[in-house]
Amino acid sequence: MSESILEFDKSDFLGKVAMVDTNRVVAAIENHDMMTSISVGSLVAIQGRLNSEFLIGIIERATRSTTERLLTNEVDDEGNIPFGEALQDFIKIVLIGTYRTVDGDRSNTFKRGADTFPQIDRACYQLSAHNLQSFMNLLSAKVPLGERMALGHYMADQTAVAIAHGDKFFQRHAAILGSTGSGKSWAVALILERAAKLTHPNLIVLDMHGEYSTLCEGKEAIAEQFKIAGPGDCLSESTNSLFLPYWLLNREEMLAMILDRSDQNAPNQASRFTEHVRKLKESTLKDLNKQDVLDTFTVDSPIYYDISQLMALLNIDDEGTKPGKTGPVKGDWNGKLTRFIARLEAKIEDRRYGFLFQPPKSTSEYEWLSKIAMRLFHSGKTTKGIKIIDFSEVPADVLPIVAGVLARLLYNVQFWMNDNDRHPLTIVCDEAHLYLPVRDEADAPEKRALESFERIAKEGRKYGVSLLVVSQRPSDVSRTILSQCNNFLVLRLTNDQDQSVVKRMVPESMSGLTDILPLLDTGEGLLLGDSILLPTRIKLDCPKIEPASATRQFWTEWANRTPNEKAVEKAIETMRRQTR
Repeated sequence: MSESILEFDKSDFLGKVAMVDTNRVVAAIENHDMMTSISVGSLVAIQGRLNSEFLIGIIERATRSTTERLLTNEVDDEGNIPFGEALQDFIKIVLIGTYRTVDGDRSNTFKRGADTFPQIDRACYQLSAHNLQSFMNLLSAKVPLGERMALGHYMADQTAVAIAHGDKFFQRHAAILGSTGSGKSWAVALILERAAKLTHPNLIVLDMHGEYSTLCEGKEAIAEQFKIAGPGDCLSESTNSLFLPYWLLNREEMLAMILDRSDQNAPNQASRFTEHVRKLKESTLKDLNKQDVLDTFTVDSPIYYDISQLMALLNIDDEGTKPGKTGPVKGDWNGKLTRFIARLEAKIEDRRYGFLFQPPKSTSEYEWLSKIAMRLFHSGKTTKGIKIIDFSEVPADVLPIVAGVLARLLYNVQFWMNDNDRHPLTIVCDEAHLYLPVRDEADAPEKRALESFERIAKEGRKYGVSLLVVSQRPSDVSRTILSQCNNFLVLRLTNDQDQSVVKRMVPESMSGLTDILPLLDTGEGLLLGDSILLPTRIKLDCPKIEPASATRQFWTEWANRTPNEKAVEKAIETMRRQTR
């Protein structure tokens, strides 16, 4: 018979089970001295039906009270039973799993969930010292070596490494949630650092503030950096500038940017735009003799068309005439497209949207899209598999559209690829609340982005695409997307609305664990989900390359640092140029 890794003696005995319901167990403590050594979050083991089985739980509450009763343990020599105060200690336990010394042909196993509930009067033991260390090591050992993702150490036992199952973490979507300064960027950098050690990682980070640029610098760089082109990049294209030309946008995405739905002529404007774009794309395919594509393309197919020709066609409609009884009269579209044309012209001429409407000539080539997709997907000896895409210069009003277009493009490449050729891809959505809001609060551009990301959340796993959602305001992030995440690393959260969102996402029996969220230190978090057997509190390792997200030392700098007046002047000029 296999030897159990859990060996309890009298010093580990807490008491016996006094109450059981479907969610929790209450144990009456008999060894009252033990109450000073246990705390909320500590692990306990309850004897199961067999001697080789223990139900593992987490202490959710510890209470002590005094009552007056006969002290049967203090009978005097004459047989008198005194009447006095007695302690009553109880702990409330959330069951999380089952440990078995022997489980079929396997030994020393742990599985999440309790197959049975404990019986009244079953012994309850504290998991501490060598038992705790052995149990934590068992959790790590059950993850195959090649699939381990080390994140830090368990707070319950700082000698035990907290290891998540890498496959389960990424393939079933994940979320990193925490208030400002809680260590979200640390966590992302650490996970990217772990992934970079693999031979062919494939992660694309949507970096909203450029804080992960440090991961792309120096000899120890683990990622390749791209940047959504700013106004300055349109003048002198750099190798890492990323353009997303207007013809990549589908019909709904373009109309979300330039169509005013409140305009009474909006249906006419949308109709003429759609018809002209379809014909211009058809003309492009005919010129290139792409008959196979010509037979099946749609208005949403990513095919180049000349936007100046589109403007010319719209102007002809807006100024057009038709024969009348006494001479030419206004055409069917005359005057109905004026505002639409003005809005489109404003977008085209605005340098901030240069990455969309003023891309270099090379983007009009038929092969351009394949080349840029291969750069984003490639992972090998000469190219980093982790790509950081800096969105910091993208105007806020089109940020959701741009993020959604890029995500949709990446997903569609995977979707249309042969199943055996797909290489798994994870999209890291930094500051997700900026472009993936709750649907009821989303405007037209944000709804277009939500459509792309929600499709990935629902169907991406089938095609090798997953999401890693990062946000400081989970209450502002799409419920659909968060509900599809099966792994959560929850750092400090102080806002009660954000805490309630997290509580709704974890099983009811474990919701009590989230009460500690406001008290977590920087870099501490609760790791929950499919990737780890034991939902528990961990301390993250510090990444070797820290992101540029450190909180400034306001008081110290006010006291010791002189403001740089020339820097202010330089910033003003940079703001005028709209490029760093």
